[in-house]
Amino acid sequence: MVHSQQNRDSATVGLAIAASVFIVLLTAIAAQAQTFQVLHNFTGGRDGANPLDGLTIDRDGNLYGTASAGGNQAYGCQNFYGTHGCGAVFELAHAGTGWILRPVYDFPSSSNGYPEYGVAFGPDGALYGVTNGGSCCGGVYRLAPPATICTGFTCNWQQTVLHQFTGQPDASGPSSRVTFDSADNLYGLTFAGGVYNGGVVYELSRNGTGWTENVIYSFGINGSNGEDFPSGQLAIDPAGNLYSSAECNVNMGCFYGEVWELQPSQQGWNESVLFQFNGFNGYAPYSGVIRDSSGNLYGTNSGNTGGGNGSANVYELSPSNGGWNFTSLYDYGDFGEDSTSALTMDSAGNLYGADSITGDGYIFKLTHSGNNWTFSRLHSFSGSDGAGALGQIVIDSAGNLYGTTTVGGAYGYGVIWEITP
Repeated sequence: MVHSQQNRDSATVGLAIAASVFIVLLTAIAAQAQTFQVLHNFTGGRDGANPLDGLTIDRDGNLYGTASAGGNQAYGCQNFYGTHGCGAVFELAHAGTGWILRPVYDFPSSSNGYPEYGVAFGPDGALYGVTNGGSCCGGVYRLAPPATICTGFTCNWQQTVLHQFTGQPDASGPSSRVTFDSADNLYGLTFAGGVYNGGVVYELSRNGTGWTENVIYSFGINGSNGEDFPSGQLAIDPAGNLYSSAECNVNMGCFYGEVWELQPSQQGWNESVLFQFNGFNGYAPYSGVIRDSSGNLYGTNSGNTGGGNGSANVYELSPSNGGWNFTSLYDYGDFGEDSTSALTMDSAGNLYGADSITGDGYIFKLTHSGNNWTFSRLHSFSGSDGAGALGQIVIDSAGNLYGTTTVGGAYGYGVIWEITP
């Protein structure tokens, strides 16, 4: 799946000869002829390499995402795949009947780079994201679009660092995309840092022309419930309550992970555990949760070590009489950790996600009909068309699905793909 350094160097040399290496214009294939197509093969150059998260879509159907490597080839930047470069933010825009990829920002150094999570649009139309670079801890950034329309293959958005994490008692290692509440406050998760060094939920609020950071909850062994390492999708409801998942600390009697809620109050934020996995119904819920309009939460976990075949599953948590009911919607039947991705729900209530362990991985759909859920594979990757789909899937107004793979593709650095209905 991941090419050797020699193969990467050869690919880079060959690609440098081609004048169109950074502008990829693809002719669309009719939906009735093919339901899956690769829209872009990452080259490891200015366009990026090894995207670890999925995409964001704007109202015009253009796609935005991050690549954990590639981009700026500054000395000292190398991700854990061994790929050089400090990372990039890219746009894949409609161009006639095809698509054109433009890098919109190259991270300049290891101290301000390694974007492992995708970007989100803020209320002001700018892109917001996180990096895992820095002297220890990573940070949060804003990318403002240029004043004029881009006509070349580079777009050069303007970056502003909103906050640089410092470890303890602050935060370290962003582990989610950012999300906004109705008052334009920004929230996110980190995998470490905080008072107990078990990760945090943080808030960034506007302060004049700047931003003020506040750690609203610290996880760790000395915390009330023994949670550690929150990660994945962070959901927010109309009342401003936050929801996601975390691993647990065995020294605190919390073995398999949990789903939690944070409620704002005049005294601060109150944390409560909504559901704790027991090993038979799952463990290690890395992907966080999404929320539907009825208040139900959906997520994935990495496996059920206590019984069955040790497989991962997709679950639903439904509010009921002051508590929460757990339902396993689908058992993957695949043994191994990290086999599931974040979920996406369409307007009909169907769920989409990815399995990244079985072979080169696959994209699935869970069709919702009454109280039943029907599983179907939409596409199985073969390596040459991508491998290791980890990130969030997005859906356009026509029902087309878009996502990324971390590796595989023509050059081994991952792809952007489309599945048409």
